[in-house]
Amino acid sequence: MPIQIPNDLPAAGTLQQENIFVMTHNRASRQDIRPLEIVLLNLMPTKIATETQFSRLLGNTPLQVHLELMHTTSHQSKNIAPEHLLAFYKTFDQIKDRKFDGMIMTGAPVEQMPFEEVDYWPELKEIMEWSKTHVHSTLHICWGAQAGLYYHYGIRKQGLPQKLFGVYPHHTDYARAILLRGFDDTFYVPHSRHTTVLREDVEQVEGLKILASSPEAGVYAMMSKGGRQIFITGHPEYDRDTLDKEYRRDKALGLPIQPPANYFPNDDDTQPPVVRWRGHANLLFSNWLNYFVYQTTPYDIMSIGQEE
Repeated sequence: MPIQIPNDLPAAGTLQQENIFVMTHNRASRQDIRPLEIVLLNLMPTKIATETQFSRLLGNTPLQVHLELMHTTSHQSKNIAPEHLLAFYKTFDQIKDRKFDGMIMTGAPVEQMPFEEVDYWPELKEIMEWSKTHVHSTLHICWGAQAGLYYHYGIRKQGLPQKLFGVYPHHTDYARAILLRGFDDTFYVPHSRHTTVLREDVEQVEGLKILASSPEAGVYAMMSKGGRQIFITGHPEYDRDTLDKEYRRDKALGLPIQPPANYFPNDDDTQPPVVRWRGHANLLFSNWLNYFVYQTTPYDIMSIGQEE
């Protein structure tokens, strides 16, 4: 089934070229189906690239998804035209009276700052608190996962001696995890971060389970009971060239950066990168939408938050 996004959203043309089924609002309104209402809280500066990446994954499932885009108002984005935000994004004030089957909270390039020093932290706390009563299942990505773990459970992030940068092998820690159903014994995930959360800190929290991890990248997938809150520390949504662009940007700035691990053949940055994570990413989002959103969300969307 298709993903519903505005006709003029830049992602629409990209996804149609990739043969991903994109449906117009007019056509969707004539189908006797309640689409899943998903809100994407996009905290990345590269808004168009990020909204395209997540739209691609949400559109590659049998479920009809209506995607709403949200941005923070307490931070002035410098990398996107205000006209784009005005045309395609909602603010929290505009959607806070609505309920959603799912929410995705993206990463953000502020990981080396204390959470309390991020200019939109008060707004983000309000959104995360609201999600507990207005969203059936929330998927937190990278810095979004660290922010969610800190806000909901008091788990602090820890600095790394050097940037974790590359595509790393992972394994499942909990063999019966429905979120990871169908995963291979070893699967790969891109990471790009200077901070992490410690396994021992997560294990001390009752009701929070580690589903997957990596010897090099640490804990990867964590979930609260019932999957109302899911935390993913990597970037499964990344495009083929996302790490390449980050690498060449940092290199041009003279920053101490090594080629992303397990990305270029033989670490030769003159060669095109090898994609190892696309199948895992599609399965992760398909499982989340099916098992933790579609299968358990109330048909009456206004009942969300009353299940317990």
